[in-house]
Amino acid sequence: MTDIIQKGGFFIWPIAFCSLIALTVILERFYYFHKTRERCRNLPEKIRLLLESKKSDEALQLCKKESGSLGHFLRIGIKVHDRPEDDKRKILRRAGSRELEESEKRLKTLSVISNIATLLGLLGTVTGMIQTFIQIESSGGSADVTVLAGGIWEALLTTAAGLSVAIPAIVFYHYFEGIVDVRGSMFKNVAADVFDIH
Repeated sequence: MTDIIQKGGFFIWPIAFCSLIALTVILERFYYFHKTRERCRNLPEKIRLLLESKKSDEALQLCKKESGSLGHFLRIGIKVHDRPEDDKRKILRRAGSRELEESEKRLKTLSVISNIATLLGLLGTVTGMIQTFIQIESSGGSADVTVLAGGIWEALLTTAAGLSVAIPAIVFYHYFEGIVDVRGSMFKNVAADVFDIH
């Protein structure tokens, strides 16, 4: 593996650095989404029933046991439940936006990494092929085929390395974005079903 990295040339190293950044972001986001996931699946329904029974304090205590983003969103909604609808709408919209911004943190990094890794891989291949053709020219067009083949596959290593980083990065980017979209829809549904915000 070390030999392959060395033969890949200069551009292998920034690609490897990109892979470390992408891996760090992926692991951090997995931890965040696991920590803030909805644990009580029927929590909104329970809160709605408690609010209808005028048990706001009990509903608030129930939400405090929920450490996820939904629990935080519901806590804010309960605290402003008795305010006029326009006030509630504005406050809940801001609360939902803050939760979604927190969920989207560092996701753009994965998108950028996928583009950079791909381009670095292509650039490494292009520079490697240029060097190979320089060898052909300097040898008067009679360069050893095995030497040329070695130079070409070494050049192509950077493309393979770049794609190996870019593909997982973009896959996880879209996976996490899907989770954010689901949370956004969940907040809208909760605002409508629990707090009568339409």
